[in-house]
Amino acid sequence: MTCSSSTISRLKAFAAICAFSVLAAVPVRGDAPPDAVAKARAALAKGDGIAAEVPLRLALRNGLAPDAARAELGEALLLQGNRREAREVLFGGEFAPESAGRGWQMRGRLELAEGRLAQAGQAFDQSYRIDPEKASLWTDIGRLRFLGGEHAQAIEAAERAVRLDPKDPRALELRGLLIREQFGLQSALPWFEAGLRVAPNDIGLLAEYAATLGDLGQYRAMLIVCRKLAKVDPGNVRALYLQAVLAARAGQTTLARTILQKTGAALRDMPSAVMLNGILEYRAGNANLAVEHFDRLVRMQPDNLQARMMLVRALRTRKLDRQAVEAAGVWANLDLAPPYLLQLTGEAYQGLGRKAEAAALLERAGNEGQQPSAFLPTGQPLGVWAIGYQEAPNLASNAVPYIRALIEAGEDRQAIAVADRLKLANPGAAEAWLLAGDARLIGNDALGALDQYGRAALIRFNLPTLQRIDHAMRLLGRDADANGVVARYLRQNPGSPQALKLLANGRAAVGDMAGAQRIEAVLSARGLRNP
Repeated sequence: MTCSSSTISRLKAFAAICAFSVLAAVPVRGDAPPDAVAKARAALAKGDGIAAEVPLRLALRNGLAPDAARAELGEALLLQGNRREAREVLFGGEFAPESAGRGWQMRGRLELAEGRLAQAGQAFDQSYRIDPEKASLWTDIGRLRFLGGEHAQAIEAAERAVRLDPKDPRALELRGLLIREQFGLQSALPWFEAGLRVAPNDIGLLAEYAATLGDLGQYRAMLIVCRKLAKVDPGNVRALYLQAVLAARAGQTTLARTILQKTGAALRDMPSAVMLNGILEYRAGNANLAVEHFDRLVRMQPDNLQARMMLVRALRTRKLDRQAVEAAGVWANLDLAPPYLLQLTGEAYQGLGRKAEAAALLERAGNEGQQPSAFLPTGQPLGVWAIGYQEAPNLASNAVPYIRALIEAGEDRQAIAVADRLKLANPGAAEAWLLAGDARLIGNDALGALDQYGRAALIRFNLPTLQRIDHAMRLLGRDADANGVVARYLRQNPGSPQALKLLANGRAAVGDMAGAQRIEAVLSARGLRNP
């Protein structure tokens, strides 16, 4: 299948061929305009779904065969976000030979948008058989592979898309997104900038460029890009969200709330927007509303410790200590529990008069230091995950929770065996390498864990990978090396508070108290010492 890594090696013998012609002839009957599909394709090339739909609807009313317009009409509807009608069109019949590659690609996009990864892969395979050297298809394949956890294969697909069409905005955008995951924020900027030189008004590129600038702390540049995005696409919710983030970081709570309210319900299910809403309501003194937002986010993402801390803090503000203890749950008992969560939970126990539990947690909170790798609870008994794993052991969605459950149960040898099997079946999945390292670490093999984490970092050097490498190195007594790795990460991601905290602790570990204090001062100035 195209979305698997084995296909990549088979494709290297193919030479580049011409892109799909937008002027391909289509069969017509009656008095249908012969240029309707060509006009639609020209509009689709500009990303204008409405302008593409109009001539197609007119042509269909005048006798154009439905199969001749099926692919283009389906794409036009997808661009407008009308997935229900797009499905009716794309699956309502066959495609004309001249547009079959496009039609199958659109079916794949629809399935991908609705989370059916296997069906999306099958549709992209059909499109590949018809037109194997189409840049936009390889961009779609790259997105599919990334969502499926095949990060290395996603990178290869994105590289292929850029080679096939170095000026394709979507290919350049995807390459930038994957570079951002693989190497960091700074390295991604040139890719977004290259895309904007080709398509200066591209909405997707402008949004990702603005977001990356903001994460880098380049707020003035971010605001300029956001304003352009709002001008190109008035009412763009991503532009509004980013401006709200900027206002919130500047301490302008009222302005941030006003901007965010303009997005309506468009960002209701976007986790970062839910978090921002909660923070703004908390700052505004609306603890009740803040609790609602944080509680909803915790239900959406049970493993999100930041959201859980915010929920506990908001509950404590309302003097709801019992609910605060319940919200902290088992997370406060884990070795990875952040000191601030321990402090909040300890204070909640104090409020309930449970002095022994409070003292134990507050003592742990006072012993702030390096936190171990994040072995999060799975939420299900080991046997439940074993059943799903046995049905499809090489499927990451089955293997990953099973490995985590084994680690949680202390079955380190079995966890290593299962993780290694997953790694061999999915060598391009960073998560597989991380779990193989986690299993070794729980089995007291820090050196073996570090090797696995390093291999994961070659694919995806993000914060969870950094935290694991840092912890393994410090277990091995390599504090200076760990500080070097964190500093390298910060050169790419200078605004990361978690990495700054790691480096502050690391500086203290090697006796550089002045350096640690300088970093702590930066964190305090940004209001990041605690959530």
